[in-house]
Amino acid sequence: MLDDFSVFILSHGRPDNVDTYKTLKRCGYTGKVYIVIDNEDKTAKQYHENFGDKVIVFDKAAIAETFDEGDNFGDRRAVVYARNACFNIAKEIGVTYFMELDDDYTQFRYRSDSNSEYTTKGFIHNLDRMMDGYLNYFKSIQAKSIAMGQGGDFIGGRDNGIFTSLGKRRKCMNTFICSTERYFNFVGRINEDVNTYTWYQSLGNLFMTIPLIAVEQRETQHNDGGMTDLYLDSGTYVKSFYTVMFAPSCTKIGLMGDTHKRLHHQIKWDHAVPKIMSESYRKQKATQ
Repeated sequence: MLDDFSVFILSHGRPDNVDTYKTLKRCGYTGKVYIVIDNEDKTAKQYHENFGDKVIVFDKAAIAETFDEGDNFGDRRAVVYARNACFNIAKEIGVTYFMELDDDYTQFRYRSDSNSEYTTKGFIHNLDRMMDGYLNYFKSIQAKSIAMGQGGDFIGGRDNGIFTSLGKRRKCMNTFICSTERYFNFVGRINEDVNTYTWYQSLGNLFMTIPLIAVEQRETQHNDGGMTDLYLDSGTYVKSFYTVMFAPSCTKIGLMGDTHKRLHHQIKWDHAVPKIMSESYRKQKATQ
């Protein structure tokens, strides 16, 4: 696996705080890894000093011309440009498969034990083996991308519905496994992950989360740099409304949370993706 695979850590303005790089090493990942930054990053010099030839710089303005940003604001403080740049970067370094990670992961851990029961104690020390399993599964299906789980997927613990849905969901966020042979563009300047998996899946493509492993990361609006300033400036309403623009037939804005509610996108999956119907619903041909 490791010969034709690389991890890309997408970062901006945090050269001294790339948690994911340290977490990968601590969890036993030994494969290729690069830090992807843009040519508008004022801290680029520090990245090169800290990570040397592991830093790859892309042209942000050039990438902006290749996809639908969903607005005409001209504000490029967003990760979507790096996400789309990774397909060309992978070709340039000679790998077919790659995984896009944010820079603020503090842990990779099992969320399901050997009996398929919920667990919070499964710390990973051989991440190579886990990456290999995810990649082999990705190769065996026709998905555009698959991802690991994330903290919010497991709210409610063992009673969370993710363990009653065969362990798979049609969302895909944060830890994208991709292939240069299955090219797609992330769309929308903000909320690009949700925009992308709703839009492309409405056309019959497959994106999916396999939550046997989950990443833990710092809270977005308590972590300086990266996308934090953009989220603080625009708020969750604007962020979520990008998805309504790209997929109005199946998304809306609603309240999320129990005691401290906030505006968030809501997806009606019955309207979002094509489905294979049971043969029992096939109309019988009339007999003569």
